[in-house]
Amino acid sequence: MAYWLIKSEPFKYSWEQFEKDKLTFWDGVRNYAARNNLKAMQAGDQALFYHSNEGLEIVGIAMVAKEHYQDPTTDDPNWVVVDFKPFKKIKNPVSLAQVKGDDRLKNMALVRLGRLSVQPVTDEEWDIIMELGGMK
Repeated sequence: MAYWLIKSEPFKYSWEQFEKDKLTFWDGVRNYAARNNLKAMQAGDQALFYHSNEGLEIVGIAMVAKEHYQDPTTDDPNWVVVDFKPFKKIKNPVSLAQVKGDDRLKNMALVRLGRLSVQPVTDEEWDIIMELGGMK
């Protein structure tokens, strides 16, 4: 299983709305690196759900329910979506300040590639986030 981080502005699509919907496709990705990350995802992979712009914190864990397919919001074949379902809410949301303040996470894509909306997360980074979020 691989780990990822996906970003959403809470006023556009919040964790709470995601939980209500029970399933969503991750659309609107128009960055090639983020798109390639979507294409690399496998069913069962897990992703940290990060509230960007406001909140600035990891609030939940999503699971890949269906691997990439054509983005239904565009006719351009270059863009794909992945279906996600909510898996677990993070007990103690992990703020960007906590991530940046933890020396063990200094190489995390969230710190290095702040604008990338779909990012890989290493096993070690995942374990640290789970620890910080009270999930261990």
